Amino acid sequence: MARPTSAFRCTECGWSTVKWVGRCAECQQWGTVVDAGEQTGIVRSLHAVAPSATRAARPIGQIESGSTAHRPSGIGEFDRVLGGGIVAGAAILLSGEPGVGKSTLLLEVAARVAATGRRVLYVSAEESTAQVRLRAGRTGALHDELYLAAETDLATILGQVDQVSPELLIVDSVQTVSSSLSDGLPGQPSQVREVASTLIRVAKERHLPVLLVGHVTKDGSIAGPRLLEHLVDVVCQFEGDRQTALRFIRALKNRFGPTDEVGCFEMTGDGIVEVPDPSGLFLSRSRTAVSGTCVTVALEGRRALPVEVQALVVGTKAPQPRRVVNGVDPSRVAMIIAVLERRANLPKLGDHDVYVSTVGGVRLVEPGADLAIAVAIASAMRDRAIPHELAAFGEISLAGEVRPVTSATQRRSEARRLGYSTILDVESGSVHAAVERAMTAAMPSRERELDAAF
Repeated sequence: MARPTSAFRCTECGWSTVKWVGRCAECQQWGTVVDAGEQTGIVRSLHAVAPSATRAARPIGQIESGSTAHRPSGIGEFDRVLGGGIVAGAAILLSGEPGVGKSTLLLEVAARVAATGRRVLYVSAEESTAQVRLRAGRTGALHDELYLAAETDLATILGQVDQVSPELLIVDSVQTVSSSLSDGLPGQPSQVREVASTLIRVAKERHLPVLLVGHVTKDGSIAGPRLLEHLVDVVCQFEGDRQTALRFIRALKNRFGPTDEVGCFEMTGDGIVEVPDPSGLFLSRSRTAVSGTCVTVALEGRRALPVEVQALVVGTKAPQPRRVVNGVDPSRVAMIIAVLERRANLPKLGDHDVYVSTVGGVRLVEPGADLAIAVAIASAMRDRAIPHELAAFGEISLAGEVRPVTSATQRRSEARRLGYSTILDVESGSVHAAVERAMTAAMPSRERELDAAF
């Protein structure tokens, strides 16, 4: 008889090998290959089990829908992303880079919910209760209905839930909690899977909403097994730049609402503050018209935001001129420069360094900002300042046409609400016509000097 060999299997994709490896050769995940615990070649059969009377399948019309109403958390921007509030029994995963403010945001959510009379249990598996208490005192998140515990064992956390009987449970974070029913260290795929599945099962059985904090890897994805994102009901991403105080929260998955909303926050010394109207955050404060600037109306989820694009064009004798961008896609900027050289009568751009950036640290990833980038580059090239009342949005094709973008009516309405009377969009026709129209309305450098003097 042949000697049985042990098999190792990937918990993510099911790939198997005869020896242990640190990285799965199929899905390229680290730490997911574990001992299968059984001999290869043995097939076990699974027998059917009759369901109980309460779990028997029934016509869908006879099943009660239950309560799926959204209960506001007290933070409007957070409720906007969730679809109106927190649903009973929902499992919400909040991910983000270290130091972005995940714990501060959830502590503020816990305080707002506790202020409405609902009991909240905040479990910190990374900090001590004294550290969380110090931050809560600084941000004003102290309330009698907010209970705090520092635990890393899953069984103890469940005991805290039985004792406190909260109406909202917050666990910070799911990667630092371990269960005795699973082998391995906290954060490993098996541990994360066991902890998440248990907490989600408790949430569904007790109609208890659970907020989980998730760590991210160096490439920005959520740490742990991919199954974690499938188990939860809502996946939110909290992002922001360390150099700015602005923070955004987006819903990557939402079973109870839309996934195209975005919430805006600002980190201050007293905690995190929501920004209901961020219209002025991405515009410069200069009252004097400066060449190389143009305002576009970007769409973040369902929210239209005015963003100022700045460009600087400097002559160079280098054989390869520089193209430096910040906040926009470098490949799209290179394409726009090529279109301007060929279609908009700006052939000298190949002899100049081009710098393009956005104001306020916002990132423009949609093609609707193409026309504003083109107008800003042309304005910097010809040294003619675009007036403050002009805004531009539209996608530029390789043929030099200005193509329509999504939600154009909403963008125009927001631009007119903010005082932009001249709007360049798809009605301008070609990029050459749009640039010439902007240059006609632009102010020459001599007129700007006289205007600044008076």
